[in-house]
Amino acid sequence: MYDIAVIGAGVTGTCIARELSKYKIHACVIEKGDDVAMGTSKANTGVIHTGQEAATGSLMAKLCLEGNRMLYELSPILDFPVKKTGKLIVCNHKEDMGKLHQQYEQGVRNGVQGLEILGRDELLKREPNLTHNAVAALWLPTGGIIDPFNLAIAMGENAAVNGVEFRFQTEVQKITKEEWGYRIKTNNGDIDTKAIANAAGVYADVFHNMVSKEKIHITPRKGQYILFDQSIGTIFNTTVVPLPGKMGKGIASSFTIDGNFFVGPTANDVDDKDDFATTKPIIDQLKDIAEGNNSLVNFPLPLNKIITTFSGARPHEDHHEFIVKELPDSKWFFDAAGIESPGLTSSPAIGRMLSQIIAESMHLELKENFIAERKGIVHFNKLNKEEQNELIKRNPRYGKIVCRCEKITEAEIVDAIKRPIGARSMDAVKRRTRAGMGRCQAGFCTPRQIEIIARELGIDMMDVTKKGGKSKMLVGQVKDRKAWAE
Repeated sequence: MYDIAVIGAGVTGTCIARELSKYKIHACVIEKGDDVAMGTSKANTGVIHTGQEAATGSLMAKLCLEGNRMLYELSPILDFPVKKTGKLIVCNHKEDMGKLHQQYEQGVRNGVQGLEILGRDELLKREPNLTHNAVAALWLPTGGIIDPFNLAIAMGENAAVNGVEFRFQTEVQKITKEEWGYRIKTNNGDIDTKAIANAAGVYADVFHNMVSKEKIHITPRKGQYILFDQSIGTIFNTTVVPLPGKMGKGIASSFTIDGNFFVGPTANDVDDKDDFATTKPIIDQLKDIAEGNNSLVNFPLPLNKIITTFSGARPHEDHHEFIVKELPDSKWFFDAAGIESPGLTSSPAIGRMLSQIIAESMHLELKENFIAERKGIVHFNKLNKEEQNELIKRNPRYGKIVCRCEKITEAEIVDAIKRPIGARSMDAVKRRTRAGMGRCQAGFCTPRQIEIIARELGIDMMDVTKKGGKSKMLVGQVKDRKAWAE
């Protein structure tokens, strides 16, 4: 019997788990994927939003502003990277200047600091690669970029070190109310818990509606992206996005924290909550933008430098507002639902708010021995020569490059596997180390990675998966491995 079970191991679920781990509580996180950040969290722009887009007085506005500050504060404590690049919201048409001023005024009302409207000359001086159609832009100095994987991994690892259990590849099928709490039926058996924190992304409405008479409805809003090789550069100096539209913040042309330029996301409402496929018409639309049609860049981007396409689904709740509360008709069932953009930015504030609601309702006591800090994986290619040589002396595996594109060593891959909530699949290794994220997209390093994962987990190479479940990397054997090894 758990005191509380968190459903969902995305950025919201892991932030809730870390905050709950400050209390004397027996808690677990239930996740149907084989790792953290497998749902909504895995596919977004990675932008740290500033809080001016959300309606004044809304929970979105409040938690985005708080989350923005918290991400910069938590970065050195939990050792996940962030970059305060600032953010530009670009207006390309004179007739839209009124909307840009509305964004400015709303930002001031919401408490965003340092806002400034830049004219065309100042804008192009700062961003010479910006489209010459640009009329003006809203400058927001508190904007930035972050890797959502790193955030979820850092939060999850810290929660695990503080006693939270993670139950991966465990899919919630049904929730029933009992006198003592809730019984959660899963593909891996029943889980009994006194309380539930529902952070299930696009499925949050499904689980909410199993226990509450007050129904909510979430629509998966699918966004697709194209991602470029690092060789084209970041192009911009800051995060650049267009003026928001009816379906969201618009199709950006910006860069990730690791220096990969991208175009996206699109926004299309879909019925299937598990639809993460990319589609040719939408990808062609993004390529058309990349080549200069309605682009934020003033020159065509080289389509032969696209290394991958991907998509994700945002949980759009009908009222376009975060739901962070205990359900009035279901004691100790707590929602973190409708967490669409700016959900990534807001996630640490959502975690803190909901955990405080939970602690007050359940009369939880704080621990005396909470471990607040966490140290991430040492990335060999970011060290100077002296530091690299010292690492190799201590651990020769740092001298063995496995992924040539990203210069990832065997020691980093082993570390990713051995850590709290360590990697158990190829994609999980990639999220922690970037092995396979380069130009060849793991074409060279896959066999060696499979060998390392199998060795470190003590499993057969035939059982290594891409992303857990039935996604096995190898489907057969063409020669005797023993004879081949000899």
